[in-house]
Parts: sequence; C-alpha cells; structure tokens
Amino acid sequence: MALLEVSHLDVRFALRQGEVRALRDINFTLERGERLGIVGESGAGKSVAAFSLLNLIAKPGYIAGGSIKFEGQTLNTMSERGLRKVRGNRISMIFQDPMMTLNPVLSIGEQMVECLKAHRRISTKEARAISLDKLRQVQIPSPETRLDQYPHELSGGMRQRIIIAIALLLDPDIIIADEPTTALDVTIQAEIMALLLELCEQHNVGLILITHDLGVVSQVTQRMLVMYAGRVIEQGLTREIINDPQHPYTQGLINALPQMATPGEKLNQIRGSMPSLSNLPSGCAFHPRCDFINRADGQPRPACTQQVPEFVESGNCRVACHMVAEMLEDRRLKEETR
Repeated sequence: MALLEVSHLDVRFALRQGEVRALRDINFTLERGERLGIVGESGAGKSVAAFSLLNLIAKPGYIAGGSIKFEGQTLNTMSERGLRKVRGNRISMIFQDPMMTLNPVLSIGEQMVECLKAHRRISTKEARAISLDKLRQVQIPSPETRLDQYPHELSGGMRQRIIIAIALLLDPDIIIADEPTTALDVTIQAEIMALLLELCEQHNVGLILITHDLGVVSQVTQRMLVMYAGRVIEQGLTREIINDPQHPYTQGLINALPQMATPGEKLNQIRGSMPSLSNLPSGCAFHPRCDFINRADGQPRPACTQQVPEFVESGNCRVACHMVAEMLEDRRLKEETR
C-alpha cells in the first residue's frame, strides 16, 4: 500500500456565475521517501492540488469527488479533529511566501515551540531544545540568537530555511513544498533545494514539489506529473519525461527553457495562454495552442477538438494526447503486418 494515494480527485468552486472545476480526475501515488514533482504554468491547478491533500480548500471551493488516502485513512472525509493530528504532524507543508506563513508579532522560537506543544505533551524547555536542533539541521547560523528574533529581522533565504525547519519539527512522513523558492534569488534557490533534498534523504521523508521550474524538478524528483487546465496530461519517471517528452505541452515547456534557445535569438515560447477554467475549449484543452493538431495531410484531428483524450501508455509514461495515441496505434498496426 502506497503512503499516499490520490484517486479520481475532483475539486470545484461554487461561484455566482456557475460552478468551476479546478481539478479533474487527478490520480497519483507517493511511496515513503519518494520525491514527486508537479509542474505546469500558473493556473494549471498545482497549488489547488497541494491544498486538497490536506483538505485546506477554502469556501467556495470543495472536494466534489474522489479520495485522498494516507496510510489507508481517507483524509477528505476525516473529521477536523482527525485532520489536526495529520496536518503538520504527519504531513507538513512549505508555502510559497515565508513572510505570509510566519507570524510577524511572534519570535521564531515562540512559533516553533507553539507548533510542538500543539501536537506533543512536552515542556517549553524540551520544545525549545528540539527547535534549536532543527535550526542546526537546516544550517541556520547562530540558532540560539535566531530563536529570539522576529521574521522581519531575517533575510529571505533564512526565513525559508526556518519554514523548512518548522516543517521538519514533528518528523513528518510527507512534506508538500509549494513553490518553495519563488521569492529567492538563483544562488539561494539552489542552496534551499539542495538542503531540502538532503533532509528528505536523511529522514526518508516523501516530498511533493510543486513548481514551474523544470530544471529544479529534473534535479530533485524521481517522478513527475505535468498539469494543464486542472488535469494531469503526462506522468511518469522524471528522467524519461525530461529526456523524451511525449505530450506537445510538455515539449513546449522544455523548449521554453533558456538553455534550449540559440544565443542571441528570441526565447522559445508556447503561443497563447492558459484557458480560463470557467470556459475551457472543447476536446483537448490544449488544442488551441498545440502545434501538432494537424495530421500529416494538413487537416486538423477531429478528436482533438471534440473529445477529451484518455491516457495511453507510452514506455514507462502515461500521456493524455490524441496524437500520441494515433502514433502508438500506427506503430502497433505496422508491427502486426510484419
């Protein structure tokens, strides 16, 4: 049994102008100690998926269907009291902006001690000792001094290290990192990701990394999901997807990396933008932006504009694309006629 199992997850937002499906039929698993990446443009549904795992979707959003199971327990139907034993304790989350996560009127030590005492029956002295140990693990200089400082007195990189220390306080089984390096410069980003990877390996902690940075995903994760308009469109081993992407959207994301462009020329980009979830195109949601919608005869594939693609197996990856399905079927027929 997988440590975390997400099956047919469906998340919706009940708005005045109508109901919007933010996530559609999301399926994945996470084993103990495994590192999973979720990538896609802004608006793809990555953060909604992260919040759903801990049942943190605020109204008017709600989980409309599917299940989220942690060690066999269904989280999306669990009581609030039961969820409090899981959140922060068994599954921790690192949010995008540490300044929005940390309380500006409490010292770092007060916040860490409060977190520990909310889940464990220990003294303030014991909680402070554990907090100091975690600050040392994330390589905070002068941790005794930092415990008595306030968030605004620390640099962005140091605040993010403290958030990671807080996530590790209760020795969780899973850490969900939602764009953990967004507000940091490149050199600090590399340090934070290297630290997160090292700590997960040391403690055998499962990691779900949500990001738009394929470079980070390729270095840190073992498996990845590519999301577009609230749906997973490709999933498999990170190494295989990066080296041989199957879906046109994944190919576009990789081609848009700066290192893929010829020096002195314009960067590659995917034409158009992410569609509104309240007004998705018919068929494949990516078809208005797809460079491969036309067949070899120059005519558009009717399926691309009329039918939502089902997943097909391509090597060790699963891809939701009519073009890939056609290519696999053609290959199968040629092999049969030999």
